[in-house]
Amino acid sequence: MTDLIIRGRIVTPRGILNDGWVAVTHGKIQAVGDGPEPDAAEFHDAGDRYVIPGVVDGQTHAGSYLGLAGLEPTTRSAIAGGVTTIVDMPYDNPSPLSTPDHLTAKIDAIGRYAHADVALYATVMPGQPLDHIKRLEHGGVVAFKISAFESSPTRFPRVDAALTLDLLEALAATDLPVGLHNEDQEIVRSRVERARKAGLDGIAVHSQSRPPAAELASTAHFLELAAAAGAHAHIVHISHPRGFQIVDHYRQDGHRATGETCVHYFCFDPERDGAELGARMKVNPPIRPGMIEALWGDITSDRVAFVSSDHSSWPIDNKFTDSIFDAGAGVPGMETLLPAFYTAARARCTDAIRLTVDQLCARPARFFGLSQRKGAIVPGADADLTIFEEADVVWDSAKAQDGLRWSPYDGRRFAGRVTATFLAGRLAYDGQRVLNRPGDGHFVPRGSTSWFTGETNR
Repeated sequence: MTDLIIRGRIVTPRGILNDGWVAVTHGKIQAVGDGPEPDAAEFHDAGDRYVIPGVVDGQTHAGSYLGLAGLEPTTRSAIAGGVTTIVDMPYDNPSPLSTPDHLTAKIDAIGRYAHADVALYATVMPGQPLDHIKRLEHGGVVAFKISAFESSPTRFPRVDAALTLDLLEALAATDLPVGLHNEDQEIVRSRVERARKAGLDGIAVHSQSRPPAAELASTAHFLELAAAAGAHAHIVHISHPRGFQIVDHYRQDGHRATGETCVHYFCFDPERDGAELGARMKVNPPIRPGMIEALWGDITSDRVAFVSSDHSSWPIDNKFTDSIFDAGAGVPGMETLLPAFYTAARARCTDAIRLTVDQLCARPARFFGLSQRKGAIVPGADADLTIFEEADVVWDSAKAQDGLRWSPYDGRRFAGRVTATFLAGRLAYDGQRVLNRPGDGHFVPRGSTSWFTGETNR
């Protein structure tokens, strides 16, 4: 007998089954259909709510503050946000995931702490043996990430052009993307120092001190190195539409080039929101004035690989500094990714739910080699399912599951909310409480599908 039937408006790759059902057995999707459903031991009626694949958040920072233990509150928050798989960045506290030993430790921590499934980025550190790259690849990491700007010499260092080229060449024969934090260090440090000396401050100055030229020059430099190496170059957070134009030029020339953006770039503008939010909306690269509609045009023009949260687990005290330049960069976003993107989509298109599923579920799953298991409601996939209700909701971070109790989205109106989340066919969130336990999530290694070769678009 089938373990579970979920009824509702089932969002499949081929369309929406308005009175459909999903049959789940042994944690996998057994069948999808409409009309009479099979007999089952358990039944969940979502009514007229959408049943979508669990969101795959392609950029999170669970360990940046609490270390590997940060996986627990981050994934607890993920489950409450309908996110069933996070792709976690390597910049853990106190040291990044750059060695096979650290990979082993992080996989062990996932088994102890994670409420959701977790895929992993790795990185390289200056001076480390290059043979670690191949061992991390074989260990199941889904991508590598480096930075052109040093946020920390030990946790988040700058990787110079020589080591960048070494990494790209080492991965050129693989399907693993190499992601870049794309800011030119010399330009940024010079402009920040100039602003400090001039006595300038505030969130608007933050964007000016990290100008588009710094982001775009770093982007172009990295893409050219990757083109020379024949590797897959990925720009991890593009804040300016010119960045997508540059990426698209390389792709049209036959190179493996992709770009990602983050949901906060569609939700905030320093000229409109800066006086209210200040450092609460500080991220790097900055949220730039007047870019929302232009960046949304890149979504509709199919230039954006996928949209992520770039969730950071910093406490609010990290934002309370005398100068904007000293405030921490990053915002929490696990529980706001899905409703915020859906709200932006519904304001601009008629098929908002399918666009949301494409950008937050199908595309990141395919990008990270997970699409045989994640990102679509099809037979054989993991039964990771999110129930999403259209509703007028005011976000209150005091009720969030991340324990941070702050968000730039406080008081924002969303056009929908998560009412249930299923992980591997088990109810993990009931709309009020996270029901599953630390360790119910699992490490997810990269599979055999890829963005450019052997791709599956179900």
